[in-house]
Formats: sequence, C-alpha cells, structure tokens
Amino acid sequence: MTQILSFDAEDEYNAFITICREAEYGEGPLAGRGVAVKDNISTAGIQTTAGSRILEGYIPPYDAHVVGLLKSAGAAIVGKTNMDEFGMGTSTENSGFGPTTNPCDTNRVPGGSSGGSAAAVASGMVDLALGTDTGGSIRCPASYCGIVGLKPTYGRISRYGLIAYSNSLEQIGPMGQTVSDVSGLMEVISAYDFHDSTSYNAPYTHTPNAAAVEGLKIGVPAEYFGVGVDPAVAEAVRTAIGRLESLGAEAVPCTIPSMAYALAAYYVTCTSEASSNLSRFDGVRFGPESGRKKMWHDEFRGIRGEKFGREVQQRIMLGTFALSAGYYGKYYAKAQIARANVRADFERVLSEVDVICGPTMPAVAFAFGEKSDPLSMYLADILTVPANLAGVPAISVPCGTVDSMPVGLQIIGRHFEDELVVDTAFAYEQGGN
Repeated sequence: MTQILSFDAEDEYNAFITICREAEYGEGPLAGRGVAVKDNISTAGIQTTAGSRILEGYIPPYDAHVVGLLKSAGAAIVGKTNMDEFGMGTSTENSGFGPTTNPCDTNRVPGGSSGGSAAAVASGMVDLALGTDTGGSIRCPASYCGIVGLKPTYGRISRYGLIAYSNSLEQIGPMGQTVSDVSGLMEVISAYDFHDSTSYNAPYTHTPNAAAVEGLKIGVPAEYFGVGVDPAVAEAVRTAIGRLESLGAEAVPCTIPSMAYALAAYYVTCTSEASSNLSRFDGVRFGPESGRKKMWHDEFRGIRGEKFGREVQQRIMLGTFALSAGYYGKYYAKAQIARANVRADFERVLSEVDVICGPTMPAVAFAFGEKSDPLSMYLADILTVPANLAGVPAISVPCGTVDSMPVGLQIIGRHFEDELVVDTAFAYEQGGN
C-alpha cells in the first residue's frame, strides 16, 4: 500500500537540486524512510541533471535499477542531491546549480562529487543517501562531512540508469550516519541486474559483526602516510588503527609502490572515457536545442561551450587529447599498464593481509576557493583513486577531528569482500568512540 511522506527539511546547505516535498513510500525494510539520491542517477518523473545546466529540465522516463530496488523496499525518494557537474570534482564547487556547503563548517567544501548527498546526511535532513564513486566521490565527502560512505566492489551494484562519466571506474554506493545504516542500504541495492553487463550476481546479505576484527591482519601502507598527508590527519588515523589493534587486530606495515603512478593513470583513464561518454550531449541526442540556424558543428560547439562548465570542458579536452592519433599509445595505453600494476599491487598486499587501512583524504575539508588551480584539486584524490583503479571495496568511517573538522579512516578490502570491510568499520565505530 502506497503512502505519502512529507519531507519538510530546510535546505540551508544547498544539498539538493530537486526536493520532493511529498514522496511516496510503500512496504518493506525501508518503509517510511526517506532516501536522497545523487542527481546523476535516473529517477522516473523527477528531474535528473547530473549537476549540469545542459540537462536542466530533463526528466527520465525510467528508474535506475537501484532506484527501483529502493522503491521495492518501501523507501521514499525525497529529492535529488547536488554534485560536481557529471561527477567531475572533489568539492561540489563545480555544480551548475551552485556549491553545497559543509554542515560542519559552512565556509568549507563538503567534498565531492557526492557533496550534496553527504551534506544531506550530515545535517540530519536524511539518514540515508546514494552517491557515486569514480575516484573517491563517496568516500571524500563522507570523510569531509563526518559520515559513513561505502564504495562497493566494481560490479557489485548495477550502474543501469547512471549517467555515465567513466564506465570502468564508477560505482553507485550507500551513504549514511552509521555503518549499520550503510550496510542496510547496501543490502537493498545489491541485487543482480541483467541490464548491466558488468553486474555480478553476488547479493550483499549481511549484518555487521564487530567480532570479525579479532585476529584480523591490517595492512598499513607507507604510501598512505607519505608526502602531502597532513601529519595531524595521519596521527588521527594511526590512533584509529591502534584502536582496532586493541580490539584484537594486528597491524602489518606494507608498501604499494604503484601508487606513485595511480593518480596520473586515473586522470588519463577517466578523462578519456568522459570524452567519449559526453559526446552525446550535443543538442540533438541530449541537451537543449539552441534554436540557432547554423552548421551542425557550430551548433554543437555553441551548445557545449555555453552549457558545460569549465571543469567539464577541461576534462573533455584532456581526454580527447589522450585518445587522439599519435598520443593514444603515449598516454591512454600507458595508463592502462599503470592501472594493471595498481591492481596487481593490491592483490599482492591483500593476499598477505585481510584489509588495508589509511586516511581517506590527505587533509580535512578545505575552504571555498582554496584550491583554485586544477592540479592542487586533483592531488586531493591521491588516497582514494587507487581503490577505483583496482576495483576493490573501500569505506570511509569517521575517526576523530583535526581543527574541529572530521577525519575519515579508509578501510579497503579484497574483491567482493565488502562484508569484511563493513565489519572492520563497524568494529571501529562500536569500539572507537
């Protein structure tokens, strides 16, 4: 039986692009609970913009697989959350609909690109939200806003209905105030989907178990505490790892040498895939009609130049260059070799330990406008992109504060061992506070 949930939250953080003040819910494990959905995930009858003016007013005719699962579980979709345009950013400053602010300090960014989802949860507007993670876009805002966010194993969650940015890297995942909330949402959205050729039939049916930490071997890579990591953040994370040791785990030093090339490999890969994926937004197949009577290539250039933001244009250009004749072998092909090395390093380390722990982000949330040049912004992703290149699960759980701002503990596991990653986070959450 369908009922109506009145969603009366005041959005003082610009966390939402679209709010559904009256949302329908049904029966099931999420009955009566409101879930915020990132605005690059298709929702039938609800505007879906991917944070871009080029899709303003677009209303999908169908639900993404995960949205259908939420509805089947009784959840109400209360709105679509703000994000960096097409998922391209670490701060949600790149949204076509204005930046989201961090509920912990409104002078700072909430992280990105799922900043709206994180802010909606951190502010208490919702308990649960969906984000997407291409290079840290769930874990980064979870860390900056002091909530829990899980990037599942690649293939564990269907991407059907996700507006694509970088197909081989991105995953939809749950965000919430507690590990139990995230685990429960993961259980709902993990059903196999024949529409998605990358979907793996491995449903997540798990209740978090803090006792699983006993006897656990935790890898602590030197690279996660190296140059660029704020010493205060590193200290907070080492203290958190010490807490896990006090609960029965064993910390083991290790190294992941290929991390030196991970960031470069990631940005070549994701911009190349974005160059291909975003070519469809041309005012003919997708995007607004210009109404101007010009040659097609002039129309194409005019619409994209007017409606795409600067960061999106920049990444399309980078990706087009990396794929162009004469440069494909120098950039894209080499990036795939580096990516394979990252995956091999993670497989090697995770054959010797059960999980890997380190900081989610190298520093706490920064002030608006602080990282105005692209390189400094891209460097903020150094600790999150390796898990996407390797396709392994990773979670961020709050583990203290620095300068009154949250710090995230990142826990990374083996392929399709999302349950152990969740258990480790749950053990810390239950015993670390």
